[in-house]
Amino acid sequence: MRPRVAFIGTGGTIASQGAGPLDTTNYGSSGKPMLDAAGLLARFPEVAGVADVLPVAFSAVPSPDIHFPSWKALAVLCDQLVAEDPGLAGIVIGHGTATLEETAYALHLTLKVAVPVVLVGAQRPSSALSTDAGLNLVNAVRVAAHPASRGMGVLVVLNDEIQAAREVTKTSTGRMQTFRSPDFGVLGQADGDSVNFYRRPLRPGAPDTPFDIRGLEALPRVDIAYAYAGADGTAVRAFLAAGAQGIVSAGFAPGFCSPGEVEPLREAAARGVIVVQSTRSGSGRVFPTGKLRDLGFLTADNLSPQKARILLALALTVTRDPAGIARIFATY
Repeated sequence: MRPRVAFIGTGGTIASQGAGPLDTTNYGSSGKPMLDAAGLLARFPEVAGVADVLPVAFSAVPSPDIHFPSWKALAVLCDQLVAEDPGLAGIVIGHGTATLEETAYALHLTLKVAVPVVLVGAQRPSSALSTDAGLNLVNAVRVAAHPASRGMGVLVVLNDEIQAAREVTKTSTGRMQTFRSPDFGVLGQADGDSVNFYRRPLRPGAPDTPFDIRGLEALPRVDIAYAYAGADGTAVRAFLAAGAQGIVSAGFAPGFCSPGEVEPLREAAARGVIVVQSTRSGSGRVFPTGKLRDLGFLTADNLSPQKARILLALALTVTRDPAGIARIFATY
């Protein structure tokens, strides 16, 4: 029997239509609507050759518009799809590339379905000459339907490569090979003849996590303070005034903030705001040094600042104990 895969379309470049086949940069102002899930499948009928694909209406927006409300709605929708069709082999979610890695990690931590969930996007709109949208979508469906994809949490597929949601990040504005996992590399490839995996993620993810967002109206506020030469802590003070319950310091490598941020962040930690030290470098662990411990800061392991923000916000829905949050960062 052919596998059945659900395809949820949320918009983004993969669903966009430019003014013509050479419009690869200004398609956002073309005036043409984004394709919904059914429209995108109709644009690329080759997808039907690899599985029975069920289009699922959701939204059609640029990915900077997607955050907690959409994550919650997607989690509920995935629950519904699996409940209604227990034989479903997997789920593919089309997504804009700007925040794709954040949605992937948020769902990796919060989904409660056991079927593979794959996020897919494109660097060129569906209307462009040599668009990557069609082949990326075909490969995402193939990966979602593949038995070896089970138990790996949320996956990301673009440019014939299969990436882990926790590790992958967008590294280039326009190149096809933009999504990379700097520390550990790809999990596998979706080649023309077969889907091949070469390693599995060791950190746990969906559905075996303690995080459940279905009953939440919002996540606790967590902000990111980006380090730069001469940063004086103004941003940190503004975040605290806005009610931040957690702050991620996107610090210098190997993991420390600017001198001007030390005191406001130390004061924040002393007041019970959870401060997590990350790095703006793009890869590598932040080491739990004695200085960070003395300041009351936790470390983000090798998570990027944007992913550390998501994990910290979810951790705050489970515990406010710094030791407990530190264990969560060491686990997920």
